[in-house]
Amino acid sequence: MSDAVTSAVSAQVRSTDAGVWLSVARDGEVVFDRVPLGVVVDGAELGAAAELVRVTERTVRDRFLARSGKAAGEHRYEHREVVYGFREAGVEWEVVLRVARDGVAVRYVLPALDGTARVTGERTAVTVPAGATSWVLDYQTWYETPRYRAGTEELAGAYGFPFLMRVADERYVLITESGIDGRFAGAHAEVAEGTLRVVAADDAVEVTRGPVTPWRVFIVGTLPELVSSLFVDELAPAASPELEDAPWIRPGRAAWSWWSDFYSGARLDKQKHFVDVAADLGWEHLLIDCGWEETWVPEIVAYASLRGVQVHLWTIWRDLNSPEDLRRLALWRSWGVAGIKVDFMESESKDRYRWYDTILTETARLGLMVNFHGSVIPRGWSRTFPQVIGYEAIRGAEYYVFFENQALTAAHNVVQPFTRNVVGGMDATPVAFGAANRTTGDGHELGLSVAFECGITHFADHVDAYTARPLAARFLAELAPSWEETRLLAGDPDTHAVIGRRSGDRWFVGGIATGEARTIRVPLDGLGVGPDAQVWIVSDATGRRSAGEAPATDANGEARATGLVERTVSTGDGFDVQVARDGGFAAVVAPAGTDLFRAAPRPVLRAPDVHPAVAEVGPDGTASLTTAPDARLRLPPGWTARRTGETGWSVRPAALPPGGLGVVTVERDGDGPVPVVAHARVVRPLTPGSHALPDLPMIAFVNEDGPVERDQSNGGGNPGDGRPMRVAGQAFERGLGTAPYSEARFHLGGAAETFTGAVGVDDESAGAARVAVLGDGREIFTAVVQAGKPVTGFALEVRGVRTLCLRGEAAAPEDTGVHVDWVDPVVHVTPTSR
Repeated sequence: MSDAVTSAVSAQVRSTDAGVWLSVARDGEVVFDRVPLGVVVDGAELGAAAELVRVTERTVRDRFLARSGKAAGEHRYEHREVVYGFREAGVEWEVVLRVARDGVAVRYVLPALDGTARVTGERTAVTVPAGATSWVLDYQTWYETPRYRAGTEELAGAYGFPFLMRVADERYVLITESGIDGRFAGAHAEVAEGTLRVVAADDAVEVTRGPVTPWRVFIVGTLPELVSSLFVDELAPAASPELEDAPWIRPGRAAWSWWSDFYSGARLDKQKHFVDVAADLGWEHLLIDCGWEETWVPEIVAYASLRGVQVHLWTIWRDLNSPEDLRRLALWRSWGVAGIKVDFMESESKDRYRWYDTILTETARLGLMVNFHGSVIPRGWSRTFPQVIGYEAIRGAEYYVFFENQALTAAHNVVQPFTRNVVGGMDATPVAFGAANRTTGDGHELGLSVAFECGITHFADHVDAYTARPLAARFLAELAPSWEETRLLAGDPDTHAVIGRRSGDRWFVGGIATGEARTIRVPLDGLGVGPDAQVWIVSDATGRRSAGEAPATDANGEARATGLVERTVSTGDGFDVQVARDGGFAAVVAPAGTDLFRAAPRPVLRAPDVHPAVAEVGPDGTASLTTAPDARLRLPPGWTARRTGETGWSVRPAALPPGGLGVVTVERDGDGPVPVVAHARVVRPLTPGSHALPDLPMIAFVNEDGPVERDQSNGGGNPGDGRPMRVAGQAFERGLGTAPYSEARFHLGGAAETFTGAVGVDDESAGAARVAVLGDGREIFTAVVQAGKPVTGFALEVRGVRTLCLRGEAAAPEDTGVHVDWVDPVVHVTPTSR
């Protein structure tokens, strides 16, 4: 039987009367012996009594260009591949073995299958050595249970990958998967009586000719070797050349408002503030979580583009689960949206992986970055589809929001760089200074910004929480958007993790610790920074607090260290840092004679010109726009445009109903890969008849609490979360629900004759409001409405009015939280109105 050897790791597959077995060694010492191999196909167990019929070998040399991750840039690798062909129970099947410097992988293949078969299990199983220590998480399809340490005798049940075990002094094995797609179901580990078995999520997986499982991966080595390993990505299929080199894939740092202000995703003004601070810190992205409303998304995209900041939108997987739903992706991209955060997949089934295939393919086609939440762990997609810039699959900072009594522990955090983060980007949303019942020190939180890696790091806290801590703000401004190299500098899964990540000639170091206050030594030898490197360290202010800050306590009521202190040293060998209990630190290391601090705010750019802001579709089915000569258009799906002269455009929309609206994005080159954009609305004129305002698009709105709601009262949070409208005990089915101060603007284009309706205060609130209807900025109706009073009706002449605005404001300062319902609002168009 042929050995496959690559440097320190070797492996061999044997076929005996007792079955097919895998053996793995490192430096000549056995790591695993007699790992049974095989699959169960249509009820037949393949691998129990197989006949070896052929062995073929080859060397796999390849390269890929990582766009994000622990080592962005070109990566070359060499694997030894051995294919073992067997015949058993009338079936031809294969074990494909790959061996790299840092690991071994196997997968099963049915090379001659006609039609389909059902895989109902596999024999792959590892004996966990007695006395071994493992670091595990209880299995859940979205991987958000805590990770913890367990001895072999304590292991019983289902555990998620990656599964880390220490099998000898300084010898570790990380078990996981790679190369998965919609042909397979995901798998996990089940341990009973010291045996770890690989178990698929589906009881049966229908397969066709070719590979019938993903790669079963065993990364073998020291902790530094595991932390730096790219073996999972090496095993994944290559990206298409145009996708690997796509300039629109942009790693970086993101501001995110949901964690600190739950309903802020519905507030345009708050999102603009997050853009302003993010740009001042030099960050690249803004994530708008649940609550955004399509009326103003183009506006925030344009606003952010002036500072080189890109906008990402949150969505739910079920809303992208049909061909019709998928068109939303093209629509959002047409507005200039750069990426999506898609949530709640929560499944390892083959059906769900087929959904992933669709999303991966469509976002690659459209040029959208993807952040998967409520998701599976990384299994190599960052190579195959490099627009995948993050996965959750971790119990991260959001658990402070939902489970105040289940605060994240420092011990849980320390395990992650050795387990979950080894296999790919991890969107744990770190640096949560404002977390309730937090047990970690401020230095620990800041250290997470480096210790945890994600293609786009979404910082949990309010941007003002960072600017209120000047040292934290300065470090997060310096923090590089991507990494060219990652090293474990010190630590182990039980005590601390000190991670170094290089960008250019600077190293960024993040240290996180669990346990009592102590001194941690950080070695710098081998980093190539020179003997007199500059090292700027930000660490726990052990025992000290910022001026005016009250003592902080953890979930147990014990005082924890708050505040940060800085110091700068000159050394190339290493440095010592004092950390508080459950504390940490962050540092920047730069060669002597270079600039240690290089951050700068993003400049403010000029928006492209476009006229008019609202263009109507003419009788020929087109609308005319004027832009600068160097501008280009991004159109909604199905729309077309052609140049008319040097600055003109003739835009032909797809089908729009009367009063229907679409958004045309005007782009010109901006800050690096980020175009500067502006938008124009294209509207089909209203036709004769009556048109209910809830059926017409708004061209803009302002609302104090959440979006303006259609046919329900103001919900105060996400779109569609209001209740049936009721004023003075009378129910209304049609209307708009607002929370003053509010404005809702509609384009009439001079087509309407009259506007009728009524207005009142919804029974769900108290107080009074001053309301007004404006035509082209001129008040044509005003009233004061009060809770408990019947609606006030109106019938208004709006002949010639192009823009109609419904405005509400609190009647007095004490009228906070008043909700105003505009009921049965209808514009009436006659054949002679235009």
